[in-house]
Amino acid sequence: MEEVDFDTIKEEWNEYKLKDGTTLKIKIVLIKVVRGDTYDQFGDPVYMVNTQNIVKVTNVPKNLKKTPESSMVR
Repeated sequence: MEEVDFDTIKEEWNEYKLKDGTTLKIKIVLIKVVRGDTYDQFGDPVYMVNTQNIVKVTNVPKNLKKTPESSMVR
């Protein structure tokens, strides 16, 4: 296994409109890439990646919102 350096070209957001009216924006950020010693059926090397998911919640309908004090997870 060998770690492979990379340059970020573009990181875009995927947007999803939920049935309750909320919009989720989700982006995957590449942290680390490792090339394995195995190959797929086309002869390409198999890569393993470490990623981080970034999630933004927007356009939440007013009926779903709560005051910050009442929404704290216990």
